[in-house]
Amino acid sequence: MSESPDDILTRPLGTGDDVPAAPAPAGARALWAKVGGTKVVVGAAGAVLVAAVALVMIFGDPEAGEPRAQAAITLREPAMRPAPAPASAPSPVAAVENAGPQQRSADEVETASGVTVVRPPGSTPSEAVVIRVPPANAPRLAAAPDARITEQGRHGMMPKIGEGRQRALDVYARAEEPGTTGPRIAILITGLGVGQSATAAATARLPQAVSLAFAPYGSEVERSAARARDAGHEVFLGLPMEPFDYPDSDPGPQALLSSQKGPENADRLAWVLARFPGYVGLVNLMGGKMMADPAFEPVLREIGARGLGFIDDGTVPKASFPNKTRTPVARAEIVLDAVPRPEAIDAALARAEASAKANGFVLATANGSLMSVERIARWSRELDGRGIRLVPASVALRGTPKRMSRAE
Repeated sequence: MSESPDDILTRPLGTGDDVPAAPAPAGARALWAKVGGTKVVVGAAGAVLVAAVALVMIFGDPEAGEPRAQAAITLREPAMRPAPAPASAPSPVAAVENAGPQQRSADEVETASGVTVVRPPGSTPSEAVVIRVPPANAPRLAAAPDARITEQGRHGMMPKIGEGRQRALDVYARAEEPGTTGPRIAILITGLGVGQSATAAATARLPQAVSLAFAPYGSEVERSAARARDAGHEVFLGLPMEPFDYPDSDPGPQALLSSQKGPENADRLAWVLARFPGYVGLVNLMGGKMMADPAFEPVLREIGARGLGFIDDGTVPKASFPNKTRTPVARAEIVLDAVPRPEAIDAALARAEASAKANGFVLATANGSLMSVERIARWSRELDGRGIRLVPASVALRGTPKRMSRAE
């Protein structure tokens, strides 16, 4: 059957010759277009679109179909920066306050200005920064280690007596302020170097005349002791020893034990002595049973032979060891936090004042808890006005206070 032109024109696009065509919409005008070799039927309304497509296929789309935007850019001369003001050394406090969120480390501040910066662990640089600026006339501790009184041991560097009987007890001690008289109190804070918050608080908040003792087990004990010395505190080293209720109470893996032979205790003592430099003496860490045993005598003799002193912190029943050596020994009369409550610590500090006024000198100890540090710091603020002065604990070993014990 033959097709009329109208049938061809009205047949839907894409149908074969043998498929009946659908009738064109009424009133529609149809046009033929041939694009790319394919016949396309469009309505009159799409004629313009067909023409546009043909032009694009012939000449291409110069814009590639992407949206375009044009913006004018004006080049300007860079502004002249003002000349820097003459350099001047900022105050240590300003250096910390102006450091902003990315505050410099405490090491950098100390190196630049001599200020000790201590932050509690976990705080951000802008929070809880304690700054202690030492007075201009504050005594400076000798650098440690001092090669004149140091030798290599089997576990590291150890103190020794140098030429002319130079001792660590004298070289590393904090000197008393000259020209002052009156009742004196020496306070030794023990057990530091393990809890970093308490160690930082004791270093920063307590007066420089308060002595600090460090347990040998802390992972950063050498650095903590060095910071304490930089802040003006003389330091002691804790000596772990067997208590009466060992092993229920355990002073640690390097503790000196009464059941051990002499060489074993000597080796453990050597390990302890090599923990860090700059200490003036040792203080017991537990040790009630060891100090009451004859096995303690050679230990005490070795301590004295290395130019050190020994302090009994007073926390155990009075040791009965006879000091047959020439090692300087002292025992604390008052344990300030024997009852660990704020009001009890305040009462013990009042007793220390009374004892100092009655006897001229008293040696007291406390553990390094945050509560103990805070009460002692508060108590010390107006101490000068009450006619009492703080002195380092080494005074009990180097001087001639009433409570000092030394073998003749």
